[in-house]
This record gives sequence, structure tokens and C-alpha cells, in this order.
Amino acid sequence: MRILVACEESGTVRDAFKAKGHYALSCDLSPTRRIGPHYQGDVFDVIDYPWDLIIAHPPCTHTSVSGARHFAEKWQDGRQACGVAFFMRLWHRAERIPRAAFEHPISVISSLFRKPDQIVHPWQFGHGETKATCLWLRGLPPLVPTNVVDGRESRVHRMPPGPERARYRSETYSGIAEAMADQWGLDI
Repeated sequence: MRILVACEESGTVRDAFKAKGHYALSCDLSPTRRIGPHYQGDVFDVIDYPWDLIIAHPPCTHTSVSGARHFAEKWQDGRQACGVAFFMRLWHRAERIPRAAFEHPISVISSLFRKPDQIVHPWQFGHGETKATCLWLRGLPPLVPTNVVDGRESRVHRMPPGPERARYRSETYSGIAEAMADQWGLDI
């Protein structure tokens, strides 16, 4: 399959699909952290290629409820509207791609667009941590947990401020990426 992993600079999801023999391209404004097929630029430059699947990770900086105390300010200066508009524009442009998964934390997207089809946590896929991850799906089944483990640490939530914090908070856990590749990489 031909898979576009939009708004991913870590390469985690891309590499999980590549390991299963798929052609996977990550795309982000930032360079990739792992060597592999990556387009550094605007996702709208490559979205019209005949992809079979898109897995998108639209930026959540201005839409996530973890920053709810700043919502009034983000609404006043348009940052929240811009974040929601980007999510919606990407969703609609991806409608020609047969299968789609959009990943986002708990955010205003749920009330302004629709409820997610599924919410997963890393502890369902081999990582003893919590990080509620919403999935909006089209043409794909919900992910089935692969390795439910003990431990409910909220490491991501407790990361200290720093220049790399946003990058590490946004990275998909490898267990979730592998479940995506295993379950969605089949000829559905």
C-alpha cells in the first residue's frame, strides 16, 4: 500500500509501515528525526498523490484541552480557529484517499467536528502510560489493543518545559504505530 503519514517528523508510524513492506512517506514542515522517506514541506504539496491510506497527526498546540486555560487568548488571536481549520481542511482534502485515520488528543475537535471513533492509550499497546489519543477513522476498523500492561504513569503530561517538549509529547508510541501497521496495513 501507499501510505502518507502527515504531520509526522518522528518517523515512528512511517517506519512501522515500512517494516511491513509498504511504501510509506512521512511529511512535516520539520526534518525527520529518523532517516527514511520524508517530504519536508506542506502536506498539501503531496496529498493529491494516489495514496491508499493517510494517517494524519494535525498539530494540536492550540486545540488540545491540556491548554484549556489559554483558550480565551487563543480564540481572541485566531490561533485556535487556525488549528481547527487546518484539521478540517486536511480531513476534507483527504476524502479522496480510501482509508484515513486522524490522530489528536482530547481537544475542541470533538465538539466542533464530531466525536472520535475511538480513544486509545499507550497502556493498551505495551507502554505503561496514559495519553488519551483520539482517532477519527474512515474506511478503517478501530484498533484492537495488542498488549495491555499495568502501569498508568502520565509521563507525557509531566514533561518539563523545554525546547524539545512539543516534539516528544507529539510522538506516537511505537506499540500504537506497530498496531496501526499490523491491523491497517492489511488489504482491508
